[in-house]
Amino acid sequence: MAIAIRKNVEIEKLRAANKIVGETLNLMRENTRVGASLKELDAMAEDYIRSQGALPSFKGLYGFPNAVCTSVNEVIIHGIPSDYKLQEGDIVGYDIGTKFEGYYGDAAITVGVGQISETDEKLIACAKDTLYYAIENIKDGMRFKELSYLMQEFILSRGFVPLRDFCGHGIGKQPHEEPQIPNYLDGGNPKAGPKIKNGMVFCIEPMICQKEAKPVILENGWDVVSKDGLRGSHYEHTVAVVGGKAEILSQG
Repeated sequence: MAIAIRKNVEIEKLRAANKIVGETLNLMRENTRVGASLKELDAMAEDYIRSQGALPSFKGLYGFPNAVCTSVNEVIIHGIPSDYKLQEGDIVGYDIGTKFEGYYGDAAITVGVGQISETDEKLIACAKDTLYYAIENIKDGMRFKELSYLMQEFILSRGFVPLRDFCGHGIGKQPHEEPQIPNYLDGGNPKAGPKIKNGMVFCIEPMICQKEAKPVILENGWDVVSKDGLRGSHYEHTVAVVGGKAEILSQG
């Protein structure tokens, strides 16, 4: 399936859907505190998304039961909200999707609860810095595999490893479209494969492990951890390639 080239009017619709995501993530960050329960935060996010005339697109997607993926500590992605109440020193990832007027939004952040360890600060910074480094380096004509390689090398330079078997993706009238964008080079040659072009819209989402890149899915069928059992982090933006470079659509 070809990678879609979006018209300006479509990019603006995607921007509107993603703006709601960004605002909802800001709401989550502001309400991340000791004693807040994951289900309460999930309900708060869903209420806000619906108040903006959008739908929480993750709810029911592939059978996911909630509006927000809430991934605490060792859970890197796809955590199901529970009655768990956040504790001092926890780190929590929020991954949120919306559907607005037929177009999808998607972004994620990882947040510390109160005072967190130096290792966790570095872990979160790696995900965030990798994301912004990738966005700054995107240009019309580069290969997606070059982008994957660039993220891989940045993550490794920080002393961490990218989670395997999960990736960024295209987005538009479906929540997941072509292409798949791993955070590591898969296939050996970064100069191969499709090129990034003006009008493309996609999600970049570094998922960071400490030692082992191999994922393990927990018994609930959703929570993804690293084989090393250590904490992980996740950041994501939806970007559009406009005027030869990437523009973030999912700012709050």
